Amino acid sequence: MDPIAMKLVGDDLILQALREDITFEDVSTASVCPQARQAEVQLIAKADGVIAGLDVFARTFALLDPATTVEATAADGDEVHAGQHLAAVKGDARILLSGERVALNYLQRMSGIATYTRRMVRALEGTNTKLVDTRKTTPGMRVFEKAAVLAGGGFNHRYNLSTAVMLKDNHINAAGGVAKAIQMARAHASFTCTVEIECENLGMVREAADAGADIIMLDNMDHDAMAKAIKVIDGRAKVEASGNVDAQNIRALADLGVDFISSGALTHSAPILDLSLKHLRMLDGA
Repeated sequence: MDPIAMKLVGDDLILQALREDITFEDVSTASVCPQARQAEVQLIAKADGVIAGLDVFARTFALLDPATTVEATAADGDEVHAGQHLAAVKGDARILLSGERVALNYLQRMSGIATYTRRMVRALEGTNTKLVDTRKTTPGMRVFEKAAVLAGGGFNHRYNLSTAVMLKDNHINAAGGVAKAIQMARAHASFTCTVEIECENLGMVREAADAGADIIMLDNMDHDAMAKAIKVIDGRAKVEASGNVDAQNIRALADLGVDFISSGALTHSAPILDLSLKHLRMLDGA
């Protein structure tokens, strides 16, 4: 994650997570470590996957104590294997114990997303189609989850509602039609904003292409309908396929020649990658 973005956005989110886990005291750690003592603990992979979020992992400990160090033997985007040593964390034992769960929660979640994304990206090898995420992210986790998609080899769709125009069925209903919605978006939004519109049938696709949409999303259309829609668009707009995308059907969508395939499952359904902090040892000789 970009270091500036980490400080501007990430730090507040990590601190909020730490406050959720420690309201006034870590009772367990205070019991066994009443005073500062130097220690080291090992980050170990317990399953095969793609690692992502090592910077967030390290930042969690650093916010508790800047003297904490994380010496990683892997980097975001690396494929790792069960039993592999990934990093050594050194510092005050109280910091290592108190920050462990939050740091692992971020790392496991982000690595799970990267792992699932990598699997989907591999299904697209040999095509020109890009796999992109959606806004179907965990509240408060978007900046981290979208970073994880990148680590897995995918691409980011718009970050939030302010970064691009995305006209869905309810927007079209509110405007009074496809062409009218596009016209109103062009009149209101900055010229730097792309205008994308969601279409559910060939009639909508034709109207959107004629009205000059930059990107046309083919939403939950079957394979034959998508093929016809691409012919209707005929290069006048970028084409995005969306709706119930999984590892079984993603290649067939790409083979149609769409520019993008968006999948909410990248962030809302990816399981975590099992990781653990183990073998804590004291370094002060006591």
